[in-house]
Amino acid sequence: MADTTHDLVVRGGRVYDGSGRAAVSADVAVDGETITTVGEVAGRGRTEIDATGLDVTPGFVDLHTHLDAQIGWDPLMTPITHHGVTTALLGNCGVTFAPCRADDRATLAGWMESVEDIPAPAILGGLPWSWEGYGGYLDALEGLRPAVNATGLVGHSAVRLYVMGENAVDGQPTETEIAQMAEVVGQSIAEGALGFSTSRLLGHKVPDGRCVPGTHAEMHEIEAIAAAISEAGGGLFQNVLNIENLPHEFEMLKRQGSHAGVRVMFSTGVGADPGSGHWMRQQIESLAASGVDVTGICTPRASGLVVGLYNIMPFKGKAWIEMYGLDFEGRLAAVRDPAMRARLVDECDGAMWEPERMFWMGAGETPNYVGGPEASLAGLAEAAGESPVECFLRLADEADGRVLFTLRIFNPSIEALEVLLGSEFVLPSLGDAGAHVGQIMDAGWTSFVLSHWVRTKHVYTEAEAIRRMTAEPARILGLDDRGRVAPGMGADLNVLDLETVSEQFPTFVHDFPGGHGRFQQKSNGYTATVCNGELITTTDGHTGNRAGQVLRRATPTP
Repeated sequence: MADTTHDLVVRGGRVYDGSGRAAVSADVAVDGETITTVGEVAGRGRTEIDATGLDVTPGFVDLHTHLDAQIGWDPLMTPITHHGVTTALLGNCGVTFAPCRADDRATLAGWMESVEDIPAPAILGGLPWSWEGYGGYLDALEGLRPAVNATGLVGHSAVRLYVMGENAVDGQPTETEIAQMAEVVGQSIAEGALGFSTSRLLGHKVPDGRCVPGTHAEMHEIEAIAAAISEAGGGLFQNVLNIENLPHEFEMLKRQGSHAGVRVMFSTGVGADPGSGHWMRQQIESLAASGVDVTGICTPRASGLVVGLYNIMPFKGKAWIEMYGLDFEGRLAAVRDPAMRARLVDECDGAMWEPERMFWMGAGETPNYVGGPEASLAGLAEAAGESPVECFLRLADEADGRVLFTLRIFNPSIEALEVLLGSEFVLPSLGDAGAHVGQIMDAGWTSFVLSHWVRTKHVYTEAEAIRRMTAEPARILGLDDRGRVAPGMGADLNVLDLETVSEQFPTFVHDFPGGHGRFQQKSNGYTATVCNGELITTTDGHTGNRAGQVLRRATPTP
């Protein structure tokens, strides 16, 4: 037997290296935190993974999470670590926790709660709040010892508050304040931020109902920040757009990208019109043709609220209001009580949303996210000769209460979505892990891409889908040592079966501080996930290893 020469060997798998090239049969050797060999490995490993008949990929990179607070009490960073993610970007949408003076901690926590539905007490109690500048914030994240890699953007709301104080929300900055904000952004990047984030979405509000700081920032302010990113050596400018004025917003993106080294990313999607995918794709590709390094990121399915007995219920009326005073077991008992069930039907004042927009996620182990009109609550009720409320109650009873419907708010046209996702400048992403945790569940988007857009629809080849979830997002973040299976790269790997990868049906758990509930979702088809050379998950679940690093922006070479 050969002497042990490597810390880890993944042996005999089909290796997709992240470049978009087809898989090759190879072993992968890891020493310490680094991949050292891809090919035939003669020596043994202290740990060996038999990948015969399986696929080996780089760890997935999630470009849009809000795990900024959850990382404090859930260092395993679930549910994304159930779905092969080994690097998560924090600090999206302009709401971040640094820079921050001590007197502003509650304000920033309140803004995060208002925008991303993360309870402020959990935020204030779950993080150490030992920092003021961005570098200190990253130091604090390192001290939390996350299971997988974390990296971050400095947010517009925090920067405005730090510089403008109480005028941050409604005011327009003076020239001096713009210069100060640019300096803060540049310093944050020097201390490790990968870039800057902003939200201009009118629906993002602070607790008193006003739009978040930066929503109405004028072009001069935006360009000054883009210039600061460029002068710091380049980085990412992440945007959530004002969808009511897209021509202006696309001009803003163009100006951001005119600054050398600034990579522009924004959240995108489609409407109900099947032609909306072509329109949005044209806008993005026109920006790219003008020389902007631009990426649209898009939830890879129709999405919105997840409704059922666990959390938000889909009907109005006195009896339904009473249901909100019951826990899950009480709600199920009420559904099964003939008298109460009759009241829920008779006292129903209609649905919260159109039954045609609420789609049943099914009763199988794997949720159905792509059902047609026949899977809507309206379609199911019509087929059964029931009213929508009667249909919902019957399904809830039959499923022991575990009935879920997706209210399709985002990307309602799956046909248009397919067109948009086909653009080389659009990446599947936007799982929003860590945010709206009691309302949505898209954090398993990586598994959905592989199961639906690869296996079922053939929109991507296996190699191309993996590139879009590994090497390309790593490039956008400026992480030169991630996203590829190659010697010298960070040892972030997945061992999985591309023929069986899928999401499991969501569950609802109460594991947040204070007993707050959230959706959780596990996966099928993953044999192992490795981060920085350590096994993070196996078929038995999380190993307990917490090998993640806080990946900071590399210092530019002079």
